[in-house]
Amino acid sequence: MVSARKKKQPNLLIIAQAGRLQYEAIIFLASLRASAPKWTGRIIVAEPRPEGAWAGHDTLMSEECRQTITDFGAEILPFTATHFGASYPQGNKIEALQILPSDQPFLFFDTDTLITGPLDQVKFDFARPSASMRREGTWPLPPLYGPGYADIWRSLYDRFGLEFDSSLDLSQPEEHWERFLYFNAGWFFGADPAEFGRRYLEWALALRDDPNDELACQAMDPWLDQVVLPLVIHSFGGGRPGPALEGLDGNVTTHYRKLPLLYARFDVNAIDVLEEAVADKKIKRVLREWEPARKLVYQQKGRTKVQPIFADRPQPVKEKVIRNQLKSRGWWLV
Repeated sequence: MVSARKKKQPNLLIIAQAGRLQYEAIIFLASLRASAPKWTGRIIVAEPRPEGAWAGHDTLMSEECRQTITDFGAEILPFTATHFGASYPQGNKIEALQILPSDQPFLFFDTDTLITGPLDQVKFDFARPSASMRREGTWPLPPLYGPGYADIWRSLYDRFGLEFDSSLDLSQPEEHWERFLYFNAGWFFGADPAEFGRRYLEWALALRDDPNDELACQAMDPWLDQVVLPLVIHSFGGGRPGPALEGLDGNVTTHYRKLPLLYARFDVNAIDVLEEAVADKKIKRVLREWEPARKLVYQQKGRTKVQPIFADRPQPVKEKVIRNQLKSRGWWLV
């Protein structure tokens, strides 16, 4: 008999393929099992086939990584990307939703996420989808003579027949980027991946292939997934995450983006979780093949070289500044 707890847990989706993502997936799963041992939901690792929009690219994970991933109880399911693929890898998260069972709640994470607390205890309301607020004002960048933030965002809501005003955070000043619904796509969730994914794909393709006039001066790469995500979430009656989700991007999850950034930006608890979760010899044997893990984690260069650079500097610091400092010192290992 399936427990009540298991019934309430969503299908958890991450995406992995040859290269960096297969190693990040192992770190994600190791930290999930260490920090949320009561997680009993289905875990699906979507792997793009080397065909369609990924044709000509080696996307299949190594046998060692595949075995490690399945040892954690995850399922590896293939999918074919037909619209984005190598030209826009962020589109994987849009197209991979097709492989999830319809009418079952889903929770998506980028693989460059560390689980640091009891994910199974987070109270998701799948009737009200939401996404990560750990973002900077990366999009749009209004031109000097307009249109401004409000006109750009309103044009998108109008284009897809959405009501605009209820999406605004009226505590923020007019023409301040945080007044407008904007997420990081590092995690998001919803009630039905089939309908969510269909709408996400349709609107992303519409903006990519036929941008409206207000987008004339706006870069859509690499921001397309994050531009469309708030529109989709709003269309399903969702919005900004409430207090019940404060553990995400808090004490339950850490979206570190690149391994050097984890040592540069996050507290010692996240670092401890990482290093303890991947200390097992079987995991170490696989992760040591990846230079960032070998040097930063197992040779302790993350603690002894990267962490001290930023130890006494005020936070928050823009990620671009941190990246540049890491690159200049030779620690931008990705």
